[in-house]
Amino acid sequence: MEKVLQKIAKQINAFDEASLMALWDKYAEQVSHFEPTRRWEEAAIIFGVIQAMRLKNQLFNYSWAQSSRPGEDPPGPPAPPLLDHIRCKPEEEDAKHGKKGKLLKLPTKDS
Repeated sequence: MEKVLQKIAKQINAFDEASLMALWDKYAEQVSHFEPTRRWEEAAIIFGVIQAMRLKNQLFNYSWAQSSRPGEDPPGPPAPPLLDHIRCKPEEEDAKHGKKGKLLKLPTKDS
């Protein structure tokens, strides 16, 4: 399973973020209208891949800026807020804040 996921990651990483972002609206629209079908599930996965590529690039750019200026805040926006969630499991994050569950809002293309 892990080898298959690594192969998929290599293929996705070869894609250009701009090309993926051109599909953002299409898949955001499909995912926002739930239907219990394979088509919706696949659209949700594609949307997740697009978001993952975007997050990966934000993390990369932030980390690169941090490493080039040790001890200084990098120019531009702060680290993506998901960095805190990457450091711990969702259950641990929820336990810290006394939450029992999360309501996820579908983000806009510009957020």
